[in-house]
Amino acid sequence: MQKRILVVDDDTMNLKRTRMILKDYYDVLLAESGAEALEKLKKEKVDLILLDIAMPKMNGIETFECMKENHLEVPVIFLTASGYEDDVRSAIRLGAVNYLKKPFYPRELLKRVAKELDEG
Repeated sequence: MQKRILVVDDDTMNLKRTRMILKDYYDVLLAESGAEALEKLKKEKVDLILLDIAMPKMNGIETFECMKENHLEVPVIFLTASGYEDDVRSAIRLGAVNYLKKPFYPRELLKRVAKELDEG
């Protein structure tokens, strides 16, 4: 059975691009906000989350904190377009398993995902 990945990003093009890269290998769910991601996590079993840091209303760090508060223990790889190392450090401190700077190469995304899902 394919592993399921939830991709969370407020940019529709980023969601489509990430799904195109992953869809041949994984079952991919999409969410355009932190709130939508939290709702999907209540209903769906997910093996890994790719979570954008910079999103309006509820950013990726806040979304991750809500996941922790609700005991939603799913590995998270943060996606960040920002060069802000503080964001990345905050994410790792909270327990993110990895991060990837956008724009990323498809091969790099697949490698990080496989590593976290013990397939690499």
